[in-house]
Amino acid sequence: MAIKINLDVEMAKQKKGLTELAGEVDITLANLSILKNNRAKAVRLSTLNAICKALHCQPGDILEYVEEIEKEDHEWNL
Repeated sequence: MAIKINLDVEMAKQKKGLTELAGEVDITLANLSILKNNRAKAVRLSTLNAICKALHCQPGDILEYVEEIEKEDHEWNL
């Protein structure tokens, strides 16, 4: 995935646990865990807004673009 979610880093900076942040953001613990563990396929802007408000950060502090490495055209078949 080209977008990395660094929610765990921001949570550690603010010393907030999953349960506390889930309550502040009004999101289920399971869904917040999916975001924290970088397994989410999408995030609503309203959720991102609530997370940024609770953590006093910017969206760019949580979301990061990471260049994907493309496989070479000529792979060896052994």
